[in-house]
Amino acid sequence: MAASVAGAHRLVRRWLFFGRLDALWMIRDLGSFAGYAFSEGLKVLAAIATMLLLSERFDGVGPWTQPQVVFLLGFAVTANGMIDDLFGYNVAYISRRIGRGQLDHVLMQPQPMPLTLLTEGFSPAAGLPVLGTGLLLLAWGIGGTAAPASPLWFALLALNLGASCVVILAFAYAVGSLAFWAPRAAEEINSSSWSLITQLRAFPLDGVRPALLGGLLSVVPAGFAAWYPCRALLGLDHWRPSVVVTPLAAVAFALVALWIFRTGMAHYLDTGSQRYLSYGHRR
Repeated sequence: MAASVAGAHRLVRRWLFFGRLDALWMIRDLGSFAGYAFSEGLKVLAAIATMLLLSERFDGVGPWTQPQVVFLLGFAVTANGMIDDLFGYNVAYISRRIGRGQLDHVLMQPQPMPLTLLTEGFSPAAGLPVLGTGLLLLAWGIGGTAAPASPLWFALLALNLGASCVVILAFAYAVGSLAFWAPRAAEEINSSSWSLITQLRAFPLDGVRPALLGGLLSVVPAGFAAWYPCRALLGLDHWRPSVVVTPLAAVAFALVALWIFRTGMAHYLDTGSQRYLSYGHRR
């Protein structure tokens, strides 16, 4: 028990430390920070503008009403903001850490690797524009839907948001771990696969052919990033246990990603890094 409390205390202290570093870096020039925050928020809105305008013009998309589409978009953007907040500085893009030889910085630290990866990318100031935009959209969507705004429902919303982040990160780590074998090529593959899942997750996937939908729930799990958990939370999927499907999927994807990463680590410990590039490393 004492060890668990000490571990949690250490985790929080490291979050506070890296959060302060991120805040100091972001506000070193208030004009630049304001420009950054505005451009990030604008970029998010530009990415979802098509779906917003379509839902407004046709009063929804398929079985989704306009407020439900807003909720879906808010869920997707909020999950993205949570990842930006917790796993910035190329921790989410693990192929860059591995492929540039920067994983050695993690291995040399006198603490477990999971603790480093959980805390080193904490960047609340840099991720605030995206997270704030997502939360505003989420609140707008909740206000217009018939969602049962009970404590249990909000707990399930938080659980599914966390599970969505785990699915996205597990996919990124599974693909990014290819950098253990192909350092340079995996960076490009990881970036392209990340773009693919982020572009697909903000679209209602109802009506997609079963074979393609199966692929979007397994090979490229964009469906679990927002569409499936939102269907369950909004009652569009009338199968009541569907609210726990995304958390269960998150566990499965995390186990697969962990196996691939550990296999790659075993290879890395035998061969070491084939190159070293310093850019992108948080000093």
